[in-house]
Amino acid sequence: MRVMLACKALVVGGYQRKLETIARHPDVELIAVVPPSWRDPAYEMRLEHRPAIGYELVVSPLAVNGNYHLFFFPELARLLDRYRPDVLHIDEEPYNLATFLATWQASRQGIPAVFFAWQNLLRRYPPPFSWMERYVFRTAAWGIGGTESAVRVLQQKGFRGPTSAIPQFGTDPDVFHPEEGPAPDRPFTIGFAGRLVSEKGVALLIEACARLQRDFRLVILGDGPERSILHLLAGERGIADRVRIEGSVPSAEMPDRLRAMDVVVLPSVSRSNWIEQFGRTLVEAMACGVAVIGSTCGEIPSVVGDGGIIVPEGDVAALHAALEQLAADPALRRTLGARGRQRVLGHFTDEHVATATVDLYRQVASRHAARVE
Repeated sequence: MRVMLACKALVVGGYQRKLETIARHPDVELIAVVPPSWRDPAYEMRLEHRPAIGYELVVSPLAVNGNYHLFFFPELARLLDRYRPDVLHIDEEPYNLATFLATWQASRQGIPAVFFAWQNLLRRYPPPFSWMERYVFRTAAWGIGGTESAVRVLQQKGFRGPTSAIPQFGTDPDVFHPEEGPAPDRPFTIGFAGRLVSEKGVALLIEACARLQRDFRLVILGDGPERSILHLLAGERGIADRVRIEGSVPSAEMPDRLRAMDVVVLPSVSRSNWIEQFGRTLVEAMACGVAVIGSTCGEIPSVVGDGGIIVPEGDVAALHAALEQLAADPALRRTLGARGRQRVLGHFTDEHVATATVDLYRQVASRHAARVE
């Protein structure tokens, strides 16, 4: 079974482990189509090359790079004609131009298409995005939702095809593993990793840290339009010397960076057009045996489960109290870290994601072959 998977997120080297795990299945011949870079509004992320073990990596340019709704792979039709896959997996939202064009091109060549959705908030899009979404819903062979909530939204919006709830990427527990040996002597270290935008709630985290009556360090990994504002806020609250905003780091460095933290926090806040869709940083921290704190925003509580502390979104006092509790109780941090890792091993590993995805590919290919016959 030959599968072509096209995805802009695969510029991140750590995410390419998903490809290796899929390719270990002996009945899968995998061709991955990735762009040379993705131009986020805050920075350009260039392709992080990892050895393509067991699969073929095709670097193909993006048109309208950086526009989440309008980018697309202009060479995809040619690649489909060249490789003639049994399944095309376009790992993008159904209302995007990239997904519409890929589904249309696959349909013209008689290839079943699979799409992916993180969107867990019921939203109606204006034309032409609503038209593209309806076409994808009519034409695609299967829909994947990153969570059960995303699957429900697909069904509420009118997708009548088969669906599966599978996270887009898993975590390698052999790479994201707990720190070996005793924890080093350091100040209580609080971490955040992600985009520096208002909905991620990093300003709330700074406010909560400013109330701590103990020595601490806050390490912020990421970039975005809020970076300068957060610098100013830390200075205004008198904690600039204990807050480091280090920008984005290569994915290969993330395990070590997470292990250097005592707690990782994701204090996301809902917006009218967005709620947290997964919280990957929490999963990676949990795999490293690091205690986590998340807000009640979106999918965070269902991802964390009993592997961390959940606080009401937007509640600085509750976030401060949770930080104080973990700072004062190393045993609780260890307990939560162990629970979090067990939760990742049971639900969010690369192996879980790959096995479920390959099973889906088999069903798509089998259904298509039966219809053709």
